Amino acid sequence: MARPTTTRAPEVTAGIAAALVRFLETGTADPGLFAPEVFCDFTRPTWRNQSAGRAATLALRTDNHPWPSRVTRHRVDPTDRGFVLEFEEEWADDAGAPWYCREILRADVGPEGIVELAVYCTGDWDPARITEHAAAVDLIRP
Repeated sequence: MARPTTTRAPEVTAGIAAALVRFLETGTADPGLFAPEVFCDFTRPTWRNQSAGRAATLALRTDNHPWPSRVTRHRVDPTDRGFVLEFEEEWADDAGAPWYCREILRADVGPEGIVELAVYCTGDWDPARITEHAAAVDLIRP
């Protein structure tokens, strides 16, 4: 698959990044967010998955993260092929227990939407890990 090489206008990058955040929060992708042949390479601690195609990429997210979430912090940095998105995400499971993760991803964007994603996740922190971390670490920046 040929990678796009043109620089995106900041408003295009911002719009696609905002649509990606909505997808992360809802599990529903806006039309045109992902190209039909999108490829995703997802790495979490001790495991790695890949998907090819829009349906498989949507399923990679929704099958492994079935709850709606809230992206509490994020930063978007444009690149010559798309953008890098750094974000923190929180959600509650079926029992209402809080969960947390921190991720960074690189998105390459083409005319039909995101064509390639590389995602790196800290892993999902359960309530015990969230409590343990809060008791042990004073973050300089939240």
